[in-house]
Parts: sequence; C-alpha cells; structure tokens
Amino acid sequence: MPALLPPIALPNNDADPFSDELLENPLPLHEALREAGPISYLSLYGVYALARYEHVRAALSNWQDFQSSAGVGLSNFRREQPWRPPSLLLEADPPRHDAPRRVLSKILGPRALRKLREDWIADATALVDAVLANGPEFDAVTALAQAFPLRVFPDAIGIGQEGRENLLPYGDHLFNAFGPANSLVANGAVRAPELSSWTNAQCQREALADRGFGADIWAAADRGEITYEQAPVVVRSLLSAGVDTTVHGLSATLFAMATNPRQWQRLREQPASIRTAFDEAVRWESPVQTFFRTATRDVHLGDAVIPEGEKILMFLGAANRDPRRWDEPDQFDLSRDPSGHVGFGMGIHQCVGQHVARLEAEALLSALARRVERIELAGPAVRHHNNTLRAWQSIPVEVTLV
Repeated sequence: MPALLPPIALPNNDADPFSDELLENPLPLHEALREAGPISYLSLYGVYALARYEHVRAALSNWQDFQSSAGVGLSNFRREQPWRPPSLLLEADPPRHDAPRRVLSKILGPRALRKLREDWIADATALVDAVLANGPEFDAVTALAQAFPLRVFPDAIGIGQEGRENLLPYGDHLFNAFGPANSLVANGAVRAPELSSWTNAQCQREALADRGFGADIWAAADRGEITYEQAPVVVRSLLSAGVDTTVHGLSATLFAMATNPRQWQRLREQPASIRTAFDEAVRWESPVQTFFRTATRDVHLGDAVIPEGEKILMFLGAANRDPRRWDEPDQFDLSRDPSGHVGFGMGIHQCVGQHVARLEAEALLSALARRVERIELAGPAVRHHNNTLRAWQSIPVEVTLV
C-alpha cells in the first residue's frame, strides 16, 4: 500500500502499528506519537492518530463527532461492507445503540453479579486447587487465564459445554478484523465461516439454557425492550467481546504479579487491593490497544482539522501510559489509583461487561492468593499477536505454596 501524503503541518508517522515488530512491542511508537503532538497522521493507512490521554478520552466520550457506526476498525462502513452484521453496542450509535445497551446494563448489573459471586469464587478455588495439584510449574495463560473465563462465563450466558473451544479463535479473528487485511486476518479467515456459524447458533433461543444472561436477553425481547431480530445479536456481543478481553486482562494481571513480587506480596497482605490489581493491569498492559472512530464533521483539534468521513485511530494503550496523566506510567503499582484509565473505553461505548470481568479477576486472584506465597516466571513469556489486542500466548510460572 503506498504511503499517503500527510495534511500540511501535521506530524507524519510512516510506521505500521499492525506489524509484527510493533505488535510485539508498541511502546516506542506510543511514545513517539504522544511526543509528536495532539494528533499525528499515519501515512501508511491514511488515518489520523490520537495517543495522548486527554485526546483519546475526549474522543471516546464524544460519539457525536467520532462515530462508531462507521466501524471501530480500519474498514469504513460508509464505503465497505462489514464481514459480519455490525454489533448493536460496539458498532452503533444512538438511537440504535440505546435499547440494547439499556438491556445489557440491567442484565449485567450488581444484582446479577451478587448471584454469581459465590459460585464463581467456588469455581476459582476448585480450578486453582486442581492446577496446583499437578505441581508448582504451569502455564498461567492456558491453566488459569483462559481456563477460568471459559469455565464460568459461558455458563452464565447459558450456552452448552460442547464447542466452547471455538470462542477464543472466533474472538481472536474478530479483533484481528478491526485492523488491516494482513496475515493475521488471512490466517483467521480460513475458519471464520465455521466459527461464525457456530457462534450464531449459540445465540438462538433454543440453544440457550432457560436461565442465564442469554435467556434474560430473549426475555427482554418478549417485553418489547428490544426486537426479536436484535436479541441474538446482543447475545453475540457477549460471546464476541466477553471472553478474549477478560482472558487477556487476567493474563496481564498474572504477568504483572510474576514480574513484580513486591506487588504480589502487597496483594496477599491487603486483599482489598485485588480489585485495584486488575484495573492497574488493564491500565498497564491495555489488553484492548486500539479502536477506530470516524469523524462525522470537520473536527478541529488544536491547529489541525480531521476532515469529515476520515478514520481516527485511538491508541488506548498509549493513553494509559501517558506521563501527562500518570506518574511513572511504565510501573505496575498497586498504590496507584488506576480509575479513569481508558482500557474499558469511555462514554456510552464503555465496556458494558467490565464489572463481570472484575468479578472473574477477583475470584481467581483471591483463590490464588490463598494458596500461593510467591509466583515467578519459569521461562520466557511469549506474546500472541493480534491487530487490536495485547495478549500473551504463554506465561510459564513457578509458584511457592503457602
């Protein structure tokens, strides 16, 4: 793809944020974009880039000027056909976004989580006990960060046991598809029809248990709060965004603990810091690194103008390490108040399931803290590359039991 000329007087960056090199380590690019100014131009893709906390947060909150309904990936739905029906939450704006959001916010609210809490803590305890029974060394990604969400979240939705292994590759392809049509997308496209077919089948009323988030969504359709056509798409939103992001958030937390032994000790001594730990890990690692928006009008930002209809790439990971907002942002620190990070988005499109993810993290970390005095790396951790997500493929650890 030929590089496009930058608008006059706008800082130009010809890097490819979706290259293997920068997916492996995006931090140098993040710093360069932050230091270049409030806005840069990525000439390789012809898109505008925001990397400072102030401007990323503002754009995330301003759905009127920075729309999601034209797609939150590089593809512009004004000009291109999406590969699957757009999400009613992530890829929609008011008024189309409002009813599905209200329904999910209620279903995933505090009352529902209180009901799940005891069972999830018991499930986490059983999982940790089973993992530790096999010895002090294990892979924290596969044994814990993947296993626990795949164990409890589909149960909460009400889908069956068979085929749950499809959720991770489906989500991986979905988040890859927000980027350019590179090798990551091509690799996932091989199984995309099969995975999409399986996922869509799980969203139908007859496939879901009589009780659970899925049944509650269909019950909302019975009450006329959403349409029957919308119901399976809302269920799909949970299956699409509720597994991978939590897996990578948990992986980030476990990696942080394995590489910051004093912070693990602090967590064990101060159990109330468990909730802080997950949010600090989401700030520090930002499992969701980027999202796109599209300008609905000519938007002025400082001396620059983002023309109507142009794509804006928001670097959430860069914003979450912006020294203008955070002291010593590259440090994982449980004494920090990480609230206000943009790892779950901001504004009306902020992650509706973030409290569910926090409960999963609290259950798993609590169970681990009761049994494990020390956790440390037992070998090199290996990244998993994704166009949108910052993820780990493997985190080999060794633990010392209490």
